[in-house]
Amino acid sequence: MARRKEAHGGGHGWFVTFADLMGLLVSFFVMLVAFSNQDAKKVQAVAGSMRDAFGVQDRVRNSGLVESEGLFTRDRLKNAAHIRPEDSSITPTPDERGSSFKNDQAFALAAASLRQALQGMPELTEASKHIMIEESQEGLNIDIVDQDGSSMFPEGSREPYERMRTLIQKIAEPLKATPYRISITGHTSAPEIPPRPDYGPWNLSIERANTVRQILEKEGYPSANIYKVAGKADTDPLFAEDRSLAPNRRITITLIREAPPVPVDLQP
Repeated sequence: MARRKEAHGGGHGWFVTFADLMGLLVSFFVMLVAFSNQDAKKVQAVAGSMRDAFGVQDRVRNSGLVESEGLFTRDRLKNAAHIRPEDSSITPTPDERGSSFKNDQAFALAAASLRQALQGMPELTEASKHIMIEESQEGLNIDIVDQDGSSMFPEGSREPYERMRTLIQKIAEPLKATPYRISITGHTSAPEIPPRPDYGPWNLSIERANTVRQILEKEGYPSANIYKVAGKADTDPLFAEDRSLAPNRRITITLIREAPPVPVDLQP
């Protein structure tokens, strides 16, 4: 008859499992304590590294900016619709409802195609840190913003750095594929250049916007689709609490939300 082997170890195997459980609980509470005191800069750096690892975000956020070291975020919507109570209505007419839906649907499709095209360009991976895409009342804004230590234009100059010129050239391709008109607006920070009697932020902002227009047209973008070229100096900052911040210096290309133009040779 075979002899049964006797168990060794005193029969306290449950204690090992209990000790593991206690170790996991202690680790859990240590993590809770660590997360209760966040370092904002470290959180931004981690979020930025995740963005760099997985690509540009494909979801519209009210801040519009992806967190990254040296790049700031807004805590509210920049463009909010203000409708007077007497003008509001929850029952639009059938014509208004139908035409608005069709126009919004077509614009949303064009905006999504443009956003996807920009995200699908591997050559824009590094430059994407300077690109902010968000929707506004006017349409879809493509903001090319400065960062601390990395400007798109030399100080006080209307001529962009080569990386900015290349970025505009790449953006021209997906823009040409949309039927909508665009507006180009230049913005400066305060103060970006010392005021002179014959030249100031207004001149600089509109000249930079016009330079972007010229680059787009050289790349084949039709001039007829350019609705407006404007300069706003430092009157419309992204961060009004500090007008000297680098991201306030930017070029905004807006895909205008409107009914697409009808071809002149279209036969009813």
